[in-house]
Amino acid sequence: MVTAHRRHPSRLGGPWLLGLLARLLLWGSPGAWASYLRRSSSCTPIPHRMALCYDIGYSEMRIPNLLEHETMPEVIQQSSSWLPLLARECHPDARIFLCSLFAPICLDRLIYPCRSLCEAVKRSCAPVMACYGYPWPEILNCNKFPADHELCIAAVSTDENSSSRRTVPRASCKDCELEEASTAREILENLCANDFAVKIRILRKNVTTTISDFDLDPSRVEVLKHGPLLRTEIPARLQQWLDIDATCVHNIMRGTHAGVFVVSGEVQSDKVVVNKAYAWQKKNRNLHQAVRRWKHHRCPEQAGRKV
Repeated sequence: MVTAHRRHPSRLGGPWLLGLLARLLLWGSPGAWASYLRRSSSCTPIPHRMALCYDIGYSEMRIPNLLEHETMPEVIQQSSSWLPLLARECHPDARIFLCSLFAPICLDRLIYPCRSLCEAVKRSCAPVMACYGYPWPEILNCNKFPADHELCIAAVSTDENSSSRRTVPRASCKDCELEEASTAREILENLCANDFAVKIRILRKNVTTTISDFDLDPSRVEVLKHGPLLRTEIPARLQQWLDIDATCVHNIMRGTHAGVFVVSGEVQSDKVVVNKAYAWQKKNRNLHQAVRRWKHHRCPEQAGRKV
């Protein structure tokens, strides 16, 4: 019996929630991990102030929650500390995982996240936390959660049968922002210092999900410098960068749906890392001048070897 939802079925928060409800109907007994509720547990609306989970796809949560927070002020305070990690977009299922614990859906039994969901989020997000000196907390020890054959909240983005499966972002300890094109000389020095430099057009595929997807416009790729890469390799490597470094790309795009940029960076084993990005706009005369001069520019220490 579903006790939490009073919203229209089309607004139940996507396939992860519909899948959970379907599995719930098939289970005759709650099992060890989907235990029936304590009498002290109650349903309460998810408040606007709980930014982590408000509008997650259901409107009411159980309190005490699965992390044993007993009051709403405590829930709001503790959950807000995870917003910076969510902003890093380290995993597309991070919000579902965290909200399943901080704001468990109000059903007639407690539903925990699956162990595989915890492990998938930990793989991507724990390295990001480590960048800032924070370990993966013991309260989120994945061994505490049920195996997939139990009734639990499963991963969404790693579903092997999903036609919409996307590359899960990897950890990136380095923030990136658009650079100001101060002088043409400074830009040329930057191009010389990096392994590759490319003028590209980036498109945002969607604006509705927690993590935005970005595409490279293959018709708008101008290779200025390819370094150790083959020219033919660059589009695929840059698309990989768009897929795995969502935070960096989000910072560069600044909320726009499309844009042209000059990006430069390093080649690191099987991926490229963007170090600098400039917006290609009419007002950026220094950038236009630098790109025009680049064809005949000779880099210090690399004269005659520029590629």
